[in-house]
Amino acid sequence: MQEEKKLFVGGLPWRMTNEELKEMFEEAGEVTDAFIPRDRETGRSRGFGFVEFATAEAAQAAVEKFDQMDYDGRALNVNFAQKKEN
Repeated sequence: MQEEKKLFVGGLPWRMTNEELKEMFEEAGEVTDAFIPRDRETGRSRGFGFVEFATAEAAQAAVEKFDQMDYDGRALNVNFAQKKEN
């Protein structure tokens, strides 16, 4: 079984960029990818994103550090991303 390294992050500020998300989560360990989906029509953030770490240990540290943290007046919801069902 592959170790879980990808996190779902909900409650992001609407103005946050992919780079800001990556920089924030690098406090917990090496981030290999950070992505905030955008609305196709408006280009606005959808208020959530995904962060992938180099190691499962860094991902776990990020959950412990950031889950329920107040960021810009919003509580972050950080947990391991669920695999997409086909």
